[in-house]
Amino acid sequence: MSNYPTLFSPLTVKTMTVPNRIVMPPMGTNYAKANGEISDEHINYYELRAQGGTGLIIVENVCVKFPQGSNGTSQLRIDHDMFIPKLYKLTEAVHAHGSKIAVQINHAGASAMSARTGMPTVSSSNKPSKTGGAIPTPLTVEEIKEIAKCYGAAARRAQLAGFDAVEVHAGHSYLISQFLSPIYNDRTDEFGGSPENRARFCKLVMDEVRAAVGPMFPIILRFSTDEFVEGGNDIEATINTLKYCQEEADILHASCALNDSIRFQIDANHFPDGWRSYMAKAIKDAFGKPTITMGNIRDPKVAEKILEDGDADFIAIGRGLIAEPEWGNKCKEGRENELRKCISCNIGCAGNRIGYNKPIRCTVNPAVLSGEVYKETKVKKTCNVVVIGAGTAGLEAACTAAEVGCTTFLLEKSGELGGLAKEIAKFPDKKRLNDFPTYLINRAKKLKNLYIFTNTEVTAESVKAYNPDIVVNATGSVPLLPPITGLHDNLGNGKVFNILDLIKDIENGVYPDDLSGKKVVVIGGGAVGLDVVEYFAPKGADVSIVEMMPAIGRDLDPVTKNDTSSLMEKYGVKQYTSTKLLEVRADNYLVERDGNQEELPFDYGFVCLGMRANAPIYQDLLNTFGDTNVAVMNIGDSNVRARRIIDGTHEGRNILKVLKSKGFF
Repeated sequence: MSNYPTLFSPLTVKTMTVPNRIVMPPMGTNYAKANGEISDEHINYYELRAQGGTGLIIVENVCVKFPQGSNGTSQLRIDHDMFIPKLYKLTEAVHAHGSKIAVQINHAGASAMSARTGMPTVSSSNKPSKTGGAIPTPLTVEEIKEIAKCYGAAARRAQLAGFDAVEVHAGHSYLISQFLSPIYNDRTDEFGGSPENRARFCKLVMDEVRAAVGPMFPIILRFSTDEFVEGGNDIEATINTLKYCQEEADILHASCALNDSIRFQIDANHFPDGWRSYMAKAIKDAFGKPTITMGNIRDPKVAEKILEDGDADFIAIGRGLIAEPEWGNKCKEGRENELRKCISCNIGCAGNRIGYNKPIRCTVNPAVLSGEVYKETKVKKTCNVVVIGAGTAGLEAACTAAEVGCTTFLLEKSGELGGLAKEIAKFPDKKRLNDFPTYLINRAKKLKNLYIFTNTEVTAESVKAYNPDIVVNATGSVPLLPPITGLHDNLGNGKVFNILDLIKDIENGVYPDDLSGKKVVVIGGGAVGLDVVEYFAPKGADVSIVEMMPAIGRDLDPVTKNDTSSLMEKYGVKQYTSTKLLEVRADNYLVERDGNQEELPFDYGFVCLGMRANAPIYQDLLNTFGDTNVAVMNIGDSNVRARRIIDGTHEGRNILKVLKSKGFF
């Protein structure tokens, strides 16, 4: 009997019986082929999530009118019958595991990009879909009706391809959203002005879809319940608008936000599990139909309570299923301590896809497409692996090696496992990050052939005692402290600190909740410096951040960048860009901007210029084992320069490639 009886109970909507309440919502992947056809690796990606116990999979947004309505670098298409056969192969693969599958049909409108489509973008009006976006061309009434028919034709193709339901996307700044929202729609004809008029295009689409699929085929309508943009629809306005266009919907998918408030759509990491469920409840109370909710839901207890309380009928877990395809099975079988929980970092998913036009990857899951198939292959001869450093990279390497049969020794200098990730998680808004080292530690402790030694100082000579075949150096990073005048003299003097100093002080409760009147100046506008800003700004401190480059947070993913910008605007954080630090003094920084020097006084000064690789014995390891058959790897932050957790995780899993090259497979 499951600990979560409601979560694992079936629910029937018209002809579709979903075996449990777990939904994988649509998320772009950049896995599609260049021509818009689904690829074999794409099919495998969805099949893994079905195999892992997901009740309903909603495939990412599929283009109904190409190229005008396309979105993303590579997007699935359903605007022609030629796409039906391969989509049928997908539905067969998912159905084989007992899951149901739907597909989201969409037209991007002004969120399309002319540089990709080769044609002007279109919308309800001439409002860009995001700040700084291209100015679209308003659609004519004839064009509106023609696009509505494209949705109907796409829905019929989806039905023929074996999908169990179809989802119409009416949120997130795409075309239907651009009609529903007063942010975008300033038309004066029958498609603009009043809520009924703004809903008219959505109603046209829903009517066309229903006519195409018949009365018993389930239709899901997804929308932005609260747009979280000044002048946009809030919950009350959305309910008032939906009155005119939700009649043909069988399930209401209560999402939120627009492009300019993307931190709410793709939840920032500090939002708690299930924070959006009140939106789904409001929609359910208004219309009495089954609803889907989402919002950083990682804990099955939270999911169960949302369902028990009647706030929603389905729980959508998006990035959580990228991180952990087996979420459903593990929760059902009482294996919650084995969950590889998404940490909502948005780096490998949103960062890759939206920020860099790359296929999605995952910080905590180095095998998004292949899953844990590697465990089926075991080493064919004895292999000893020594891993030095038990941060996330070292733990991933050690666990992977042990799981394929290597006798593995994990040596850690400090008294605990988890490395820098565990330290950064001590920031209140970064506590979700701790889920990853916790998962790795639980995973490591279950492996009988993985021997863990803490408080162990390691030398190249001492490694010899383990008779290694492979040595993995994963000794992490330390704060970067360049030879700036006064920095080393003043660091730790009571007013000047680095990031590790701050973490210790947070742990010891040094800073009160109210720091009104105190000046905090942070040197470094990267992720580390912004963590400091994020901590002090809400406490009422007068916060300034100094960055030598032209922009703060230049390398952040789009969600974190949006969230950080909003926070700095809300709390009036002063931003000094293109500003050089000249000197660190006891209670002020001397900086230079536009050729002018300026003193920035502080009560608390932080130097956050990033982290540098720390590999004190790596060269000794190369010297010691250079003339032998022992392979020496250097992974994670200790490899050349400090980077992100995702890099170390993937490099840790790459021990499989070294094992293969050395003939152990």
